[in-house]
Amino acid sequence: MNITDTIGSLLKTKGGNRVLSVSPDQSVYEAIEKMAVESIGALLVISQGRLIGILSERDYARKVILKGHSSKETLVRAIMTSPVVFVTRQNTVDECMTIMTNHRFRHLPVVENDVVVGVVSIGDLVRWIISGQEQTIRELEGYITGRYPG
Repeated sequence: MNITDTIGSLLKTKGGNRVLSVSPDQSVYEAIEKMAVESIGALLVISQGRLIGILSERDYARKVILKGHSSKETLVRAIMTSPVVFVTRQNTVDECMTIMTNHRFRHLPVVENDVVVGVVSIGDLVRWIISGQEQTIRELEGYITGRYPG
């Protein structure tokens, strides 16, 4: 597990890689309710099978709560982030970390042939990197103590 590994590799090991979404015509309340039930911080906005936006808790806080709007009366399309920055399975963990850091967001859709095949979070990337570092540490400890390779 290395920062040069592809997002495709990460998605294969992630397991349970459901793509959760809402339509642009649903209420923000419905979207936030779905986020709460699923314990997630963002939902993809999909219309006619195409990714058209992403809605995060940050969007809700800044564009509904702080502006005094009603989440039951506001549609997702009014506050979603669009266009969506996305990656493919071929992008590396390091590239995705850079994209997320530079754009200051925590969720990145993975798209192949105009179809969403997954979503990676900053937490997924951090876990991948830490796991790789733990493996390197074990290998180095083995080398130092004479157990390498092992």
